[in-house]
Amino acid sequence: MKTRALIEFLDGVLKPGEFRDYAPNGLQVEGRENISSIVLGVSASLGLIEAAAAKGADAVLVHHGWFWRGEDARIVGVKGRRIRCLIENGMNLIGYHLPLDAHPEVGNNAELARVLGLSIDTRAGEYGLLHAGEILSGPMTAAEFALRVEKALHRKPLLVGPADKRVHRIGWCSGAAQDELGEAAALGCDLYLSGEIREHTTFEAVELGVPYLAAGHTATEQFGIQALGRLIKATFPELVIEYIPQENPV
Repeated sequence: MKTRALIEFLDGVLKPGEFRDYAPNGLQVEGRENISSIVLGVSASLGLIEAAAAKGADAVLVHHGWFWRGEDARIVGVKGRRIRCLIENGMNLIGYHLPLDAHPEVGNNAELARVLGLSIDTRAGEYGLLHAGEILSGPMTAAEFALRVEKALHRKPLLVGPADKRVHRIGWCSGAAQDELGEAAALGCDLYLSGEIREHTTFEAVELGVPYLAAGHTATEQFGIQALGRLIKATFPELVIEYIPQENPV
């Protein structure tokens, strides 16, 4: 299919024009005019670009793309090596950031609800990125929920706060959303989950009495891009689509 047609489809699904984002959404680097194979990943690292090139992919579709607001504009060093590898192999780079966090069906936070067995009854914060709902199987301790998260995300989360607290109502926001802890507490959440945690957030979690699960930035954002890939495949079955996992301890 034509690259332009794929971008039009993705823009129609994710509606990037509704977001004030930190990087451009959609086609970030133009490559071949026609696309028959797509590699999916969370972040457009050199390793992912090289793996896509080895597979002969026509496009790389990610959540964390390039050209972030405030970064050095020069194409040197790490940035230069990444872009050179992409261009030399004629591949397109396509990225969707906040639109993929927020989407109600294929978004990172919607997918976290699915894999963790949570309902979604409230969305708050900017663009409704803060989600809240209940554990569908019923209350459990924070430690038991942390174990569920570990099994679903294939990464042991950091639990801050009382491990034996009984929790039922959960708040979550994928990625680096430490500052949503207070609002989650105000929404009556018994526990809050995000990808990362800051030094001061550990004290806030203890003082609010809301255990905090830092479950990994990449780990909490691995499912949205895969769900988007499944939607693309269902719509355009002729495309070859492959997700490549990336190890990241953060």
